[in-house]
Amino acid sequence: MNDSSPAVTLAQSSPTVGVFRERDGALEWSGRQETLRIEPWGPDAVRVRARLGGPVLDGLPGALDTGCPPAPDAAVKIGNGAAVLVNGAVTAEVSAEGMVRFLDSTTGEELLAEERAHFWWPGPRLYTATGNGYHRLEQRFAAHPDEKLYGLGQHQHGLLDQKGIVLDLVQRNAEVSIPVLVSSRGWTMLWNNPAVGRVELATNGTRWVADSARQIDYWITAGTPADGQRRYSAVTGRTPMLPEWAAGFWQCKLRYRTQEELLEVAREYKRRGLPLAAIVCDFFHWTHLGEWRFDPAEWPDPAAMVRELSEMGTTLVVSVWPSVSPLSENHPTLEQRGWFIGTEYGPMAHADWPDKEVAEPVQVAFYDATNPEAREFVWSRIRENYLDPYGIKAFWLDACEPELKPGFAGNHRYHAGPGLEVANLYPRENARAFHEGLTAAGEETITLNRSAWAGSQRHGAALWSGDIGTDFATLRRQIAAGLNTALSGIPWWNTDIGGFHGGDPDDPAYREVMVRWFQFGAFSPLMRLHGFRDPAMPLGPDMTGGPNEVWSYGEEAGAILEEYVRLRERLRPYVLEQMRTAHTEGLPVMRPLFLEFPDDARTGDIADAYLFGPDVLVAPVLEAGARERTVYLPAGARWTDAWTGEEYPGGAEVTVPAPLERIPLFLRDGAELPLRAG
Repeated sequence: MNDSSPAVTLAQSSPTVGVFRERDGALEWSGRQETLRIEPWGPDAVRVRARLGGPVLDGLPGALDTGCPPAPDAAVKIGNGAAVLVNGAVTAEVSAEGMVRFLDSTTGEELLAEERAHFWWPGPRLYTATGNGYHRLEQRFAAHPDEKLYGLGQHQHGLLDQKGIVLDLVQRNAEVSIPVLVSSRGWTMLWNNPAVGRVELATNGTRWVADSARQIDYWITAGTPADGQRRYSAVTGRTPMLPEWAAGFWQCKLRYRTQEELLEVAREYKRRGLPLAAIVCDFFHWTHLGEWRFDPAEWPDPAAMVRELSEMGTTLVVSVWPSVSPLSENHPTLEQRGWFIGTEYGPMAHADWPDKEVAEPVQVAFYDATNPEAREFVWSRIRENYLDPYGIKAFWLDACEPELKPGFAGNHRYHAGPGLEVANLYPRENARAFHEGLTAAGEETITLNRSAWAGSQRHGAALWSGDIGTDFATLRRQIAAGLNTALSGIPWWNTDIGGFHGGDPDDPAYREVMVRWFQFGAFSPLMRLHGFRDPAMPLGPDMTGGPNEVWSYGEEAGAILEEYVRLRERLRPYVLEQMRTAHTEGLPVMRPLFLEFPDDARTGDIADAYLFGPDVLVAPVLEAGARERTVYLPAGARWTDAWTGEEYPGGAEVTVPAPLERIPLFLRDGAELPLRAG
């Protein structure tokens, strides 16, 4: 029915009843000054919004901002005391008192249900005023002891199943908030709210909290985790197709200080016959922070550099930071036009940072990526200084959380809204500036980002796991971090191979870490070597960070690293095939075992192995001195040891040799891949 003649039923079962309406195909309940709206949002999914003090609001910042996808088979049914909205696999049921639960439409089984905090007050949705129409929002659901919960972006706690944790919804270096939750009970949910807050996955209930926002907003679908990935990516945006070169090996370190230093590394790869897809020009290559151009004293001929790299088959990736020094030629324009992140109290300066030509750090400001005019200005400088003159079209978007000091979002004001309400959007909108600019120029998009939010994937954003440690314990944590990132809609992901903070290339113990990490990197969606191998060097324009090339780790380790560079090159067609699947279907490249084998209950607990695409089970070696590895092979397939050719049935553990030069790999159901040099 339309707005002019809504169906209205006043339920009579309780003194706290509300009114049901069907409005433009959506189900609305109102009562106690609250409006609840549930509407079909794509096939087999619904969006839920709730607001105190008026109708729900359209146009607020979020990930579902591309219009409501059609759902022609959805239906609303209003009865006396209850109402339901059925949209394919999911049914939303609302009681007379406005309590919501979600059912599997086929079986009628309950998937997820709201739960009161107390029988009297508060109910499952709590609004605590913070002023001017904003509230601290709480949304509560019942918990189930046997439920497993995955996703939520990228974190360093090392857990695949996150049942039992409390997690801040805030962006930090190596802690990436993407509020997507995947349940073993058969649902996937997006908390469609970029506000700072937290999620509590407790034994006695699940609670989402936004510290200050205007309404509750979430999206939910029913089905397997793979179903959830397809539908979530359909409503938040599929990733573009990965540029072909990006599927190869990337060389990086903190940092190549001059043009000649960078070129000599690329030439050495060429002399050794090693394929080098990309090499990264890191920070401080600029004149001043926020001028976004090469310093001619250290990079005298970028055109010649790019040309020589291109002739070797290597793409140059350039670091771009969103922060701007007061010494930058762009600072006055950005300040005068209001294109910096604002502050409620204190000066418009967000961090201290070293810059060239000054002895002490200066107070820098971050441009407001949520402002479309600011994005256009920043892209205009990137285009004029990198793309147009040199053809540089691959960018590393570092410190894009943004890394403010202190990181108190309540003091920040964005074009999109107050900091507490919108701060988590920033990394997505920063990537958007580059995606829209490159797309308008007719170029493919890939940016390497240290942070992301829901929908970042549609802007060609690759994520890496931030500035992490350099030991086996950290390596182990990256497996779960990558798998939960994959379940959060980001198919392009990688780590700093070898970790970031330290690592001595001459230390035999660290060389073992590097070899095992490098093997994992060869079977990551992106393969990129990076690190700060001389952390005693002070941060500043003169730093060069120590050696970090494959030949830096001695003859034995270096030979193994070289073989995995060549193996990655042989795998590029397979990697690109999986990237095509991510682009067209929304399924990630790096997959938890349960994504392909949802009927095998044991796969839900495995956080130290994964599938690379559908065909390769990867079991990285994650302990010092280990020369064998025990692996669980999922039921429902036959598995072949990629190195020995021995076959195993699924549904059991096997222990296989894992000498230093070998990462255990298993091929599914006779799949054939060029893993060994032929």
